[in-house]
Amino acid sequence: MISRGRAFAGLASTVALLALLGGPVTATAATLNVSFGAARATPTYGEGIAFTQDVDLASVPRRVELEVTFPGGPGAFLIEVPAPSAAGSQELRYEYNVLTDGHILPNTRLSARWVVTFGPPGSPVIETSEPVSILYRDTRFQWRTREGAIVRVHWYEGDDGFGRRALDIGERAVRETAELLGVEERQPIDFFIYADERSFREALGPGTRENVGGQANAEIRTLFALVRPAEIDQAWVGTVIPHELVHLVFDTAANNPYHFPPKWLNEGLAVYLSQGVERADRDALEAAARNGELMPLDALTGNFPTTFDRFSLAYAESASAVDFLVREHGRDALVGLIRSYANGMTDDQAFNQAIGLDVAAFDAAWRAGLGAAEPAAHGPRPAPSGPVPPGWDAPGAVSSAPAASASSPAGSSAPPVIPTGSGQSDDTGALIPLGVLAGALLTLLVLRRVRAGGPPS
Repeated sequence: MISRGRAFAGLASTVALLALLGGPVTATAATLNVSFGAARATPTYGEGIAFTQDVDLASVPRRVELEVTFPGGPGAFLIEVPAPSAAGSQELRYEYNVLTDGHILPNTRLSARWVVTFGPPGSPVIETSEPVSILYRDTRFQWRTREGAIVRVHWYEGDDGFGRRALDIGERAVRETAELLGVEERQPIDFFIYADERSFREALGPGTRENVGGQANAEIRTLFALVRPAEIDQAWVGTVIPHELVHLVFDTAANNPYHFPPKWLNEGLAVYLSQGVERADRDALEAAARNGELMPLDALTGNFPTTFDRFSLAYAESASAVDFLVREHGRDALVGLIRSYANGMTDDQAFNQAIGLDVAAFDAAWRAGLGAAEPAAHGPRPAPSGPVPPGWDAPGAVSSAPAASASSPAGSSAPPVIPTGSGQSDDTGALIPLGVLAGALLTLLVLRRVRAGGPPS
């Protein structure tokens, strides 16, 4: 996934700086400090993208940046590039390295433009080049392509029947899910099929879990799957392809810039529509409920557990919760719930509008239906109580008692020692350097994110 945090960090810091400076001055034709020539973006799969820009500088710029925009990001992020030390005709250059700056998924189309700043900080003059667009492709294979109404299948091993079978499965999954959720898919979905595990995992990038056999990315409307030619007619292929494509249609129905639906709802719908709650999943759910090992739904709003048994249980629970919602409230309620997220609702608002229950009440009803007891709480706990300094036991109370301290040797300039748990100390002197340190660390983190920001992954 693309790293929205990194992209936003660069954008936010730039906006904040311009606000402090009173905003940039846009150059006019009469005040141009730079003439932009040819711009290029040259990708090399597995290595990165080289961005170059021919310029003719009338004066030496104070700052040069490359502004990069990735699909699905909240805005562009800025990469500072060393500014030229002299005026004249020359080339600006920056090389984005996928190994150090952030992995880029194949089939990602991004754009970039150069931002050149002149003048003093108090009255900057900012000039920008025309944007250049580039498609980062996996060029290791001779891809064959077969197109349907929405899905485009790309594969490099297997005959034409292999591609036709994959396309038929994909088209049917998109059509049926779109009809269920009441949305219309208009933009193409690219489906890349890899025939060997190494190439598949290299395409998805570092950190991909070993149990992943398919992955959909809504921001670039692309599905990646590991399917060998001899496996195309196996039953699991007819499950994994629809499962991943359901995610893309789910995103069309629920996408909004404010709040992501919980992962269990997204994955639960994909499992529910592609295979249902199978017997093995029901057995696992019954055992977990009986042994007090069932995870509450609020534990499945983000990433699922990494161990195989808990990972599998998370998927089973997600499908079970969606199945329970449909049985108790109907498919229309499920569709209404998913569609309501497009309006930026919170989870409780969405659930209350769809079924008249908040998430906690729905979670409790679902667990009760499985005969599961209240799950044990895990995670951070309140700190144990300890001695309270004088004056801290009531809001706003201030102790007038002098601080208890150990005496310093005569003539010593050392500060008094405050015994642990007693007395009251003046922490102002300590808080100042701590505040400076915290500010410095925050600045360092922002600068590192701006410099090393990566794309969605």
